[in-house]
Amino acid sequence: MARIELAGLGHRYPGNEAYSLQPQTMVWEDGGAYALLGPSGCGKTTLLNIISGLLIPSEGKVLFDGRDVTALPTEKRNIAQVFQFPVIYDTMTVFDNLAFPLRNRKMPEKEVRSRVQEIAEILDLSGELKRRASGLSAEEKQIISLGRGLVRKDVAAVLFDEPLTVIDPHVKWLLRRQLKLIHHQLKLSLIYVTHDQIEALTFADQVVVMYEGQVVQMGTPQDLFETPAHTFVGHFIGSPGMNLLPCELNGDSIRLGEQSLSLEKPLATRLAQVGQALTLGVRPEFIRLAAPGATALDAEVVKLEDLGTVKLLTVQLAGQLLRVKLGEHESVAGPRVRLDFDPARTMYYAAGQRVA
Repeated sequence: MARIELAGLGHRYPGNEAYSLQPQTMVWEDGGAYALLGPSGCGKTTLLNIISGLLIPSEGKVLFDGRDVTALPTEKRNIAQVFQFPVIYDTMTVFDNLAFPLRNRKMPEKEVRSRVQEIAEILDLSGELKRRASGLSAEEKQIISLGRGLVRKDVAAVLFDEPLTVIDPHVKWLLRRQLKLIHHQLKLSLIYVTHDQIEALTFADQVVVMYEGQVVQMGTPQDLFETPAHTFVGHFIGSPGMNLLPCELNGDSIRLGEQSLSLEKPLATRLAQVGQALTLGVRPEFIRLAAPGATALDAEVVKLEDLGTVKLLTVQLAGQLLRVKLGEHESVAGPRVRLDFDPARTMYYAAGQRVA
């Protein structure tokens, strides 16, 4: 296991002047479970391949426990990698596939058997160890690939590149739980690439959100949900994502169309210093139906959907659609509603970045 440091790391592919990975510096602690989360093309696989040694960055350094490994090939970095599609030996049994990385490093056979049995039990493969891999489904083969990535105790890190793509949705849920269990039991450093927010938020202790080749926020799942540092994080995390409304500062208040929200003086002062167009961000979970007589914003009801445990209200406010999550027993009477935004949960952004 290793502490992984990226120092001024950036990458441009040959013949392309634009960065595929914007220069950045960050530290991933030894034994942590991290997820790289973002849409296709945001740079997460490029970053993973640089860490693994499959790609040499055009600038910056990669350090494992303070040692510069930037120019070292993959086999000299002591990492394990699990790819999007299964990579196993069809002519071997399940046991021999799991044992291969250990036998390749001349581990005593008694230790090999003990370790393989331990990983097989965690991944529910104990009854399959004598089967030949050629007769297995793609899903079963990928589970073996996961096991091969996890079987070594001495690796600096285990890297996962969207490993659950070919897995059935129900089995995905079970495997995510098992990966978390493995992390807590074995204290391995795990880095998991995905475009699926549910996978990232349920697997990782720290989520690294990427957008257009840049890390826009790194934090716990709670951090990303409650205090998104960038409008992309607010939009991408959550179902539905954060409401984002263009707004204007007017003294000690924010104007949304013809209506206003009061601000505390320190926040109004800070927003006045920004000198850029502002965006108000508030999650559907942090908007309430206003009590009679309370100061609130007036909105036109577009639709109300009953989702079972919650209701999703869509309204129009200042020419923008806004979504509000209501309790299962709340109801809306009439074509208009009055809404109360939780001031502590209402964020303001300039050029995409949250104004602290």
